[in-house]
Amino acid sequence: MVTGIGAIMGYGLLKSLRSAGPGITLIGTDIYDDAAGRAWCDIFEQAPLTSSPEYSEWLIRTLDKHHVDILIPGIEQDIHWLSDHREQLKHLKCKIVLNDENLINLSRDKWAMHQELEASNDESRIPSCLDGTFESLSESLGLPFLLKPRRSYASKGLVWVKKREDFEPNAKHMGEQLIAQRIIGSNSQEYTVAVFGDGKGSVCASITFQRTLAADGSTAKAWVRNNESLDQTVARLCKHFKPVGPTNLQFRLDEKKGWKLLEINPRISSTSSMRTAFGYNEAAMCIEFYLEQRLPVQPLIRNGFAVRYIEDHIVYDRDHF
Repeated sequence: MVTGIGAIMGYGLLKSLRSAGPGITLIGTDIYDDAAGRAWCDIFEQAPLTSSPEYSEWLIRTLDKHHVDILIPGIEQDIHWLSDHREQLKHLKCKIVLNDENLINLSRDKWAMHQELEASNDESRIPSCLDGTFESLSESLGLPFLLKPRRSYASKGLVWVKKREDFEPNAKHMGEQLIAQRIIGSNSQEYTVAVFGDGKGSVCASITFQRTLAADGSTAKAWVRNNESLDQTVARLCKHFKPVGPTNLQFRLDEKKGWKLLEINPRISSTSSMRTAFGYNEAAMCIEFYLEQRLPVQPLIRNGFAVRYIEDHIVYDRDHF
């Protein structure tokens, strides 16, 4: 079962699972009954909001109803809910694709992640501040600098501070809601790396894209890349954080100071369908790891380039899926 199939990550997972095993029964869930992912699943269940009181009962009932073997959350909210309710869900018969609990908690707060990197003196840490004036931040971070929500994803809520007028309306939110961060590199030097962690600090498999972003923060274009120094940085971070299963690390390249970590997403990312097209099917790896207790191995990665575009799914003779 895959949740959030109206989102890129959710319906990308369905496509990847279908290509891995045509005989797999795919159950998709979403809060909207016209979610696009209905085109690629065998069974659909409309879900309540993850934050609603009835979500827990609905989830357990749905998993039992369809005898689900493995549950893969397809949106950030579901990952957080499932991680927070591990104890409640441990009696379930199905496997749940969830990363290390500590890593999930760190990823939810950019300042907590910054502090973890600072404590380990990791050179991938980006200079960041929890408070300060326009003058002090300009001096320590340079102009322009970024204001980032502590708790967000997909580049949501970023503020570019080029002058005092950009900073002052947001100054009251510094600390609890926002952090300030140095701008690293350029948009053309952004990389996203998918790894499959064994939970002990080693990487079973990986693939690297250089990418450009769409307006919603997802990957618009991607180029398969191989870079030994980036691989070494990823290996070092994985040795420290010990991710379990599919994990996404995002970087910017500083020409003088090397690779800088933007964030770690302890989940399958929205580029999963692109990765599958190049030979890296992390949804299939989840079947191997969580259901068959086999560690995935590095697949042969094809070189190439990918671009996302809008396409249509047409249904004739009725006005619903």
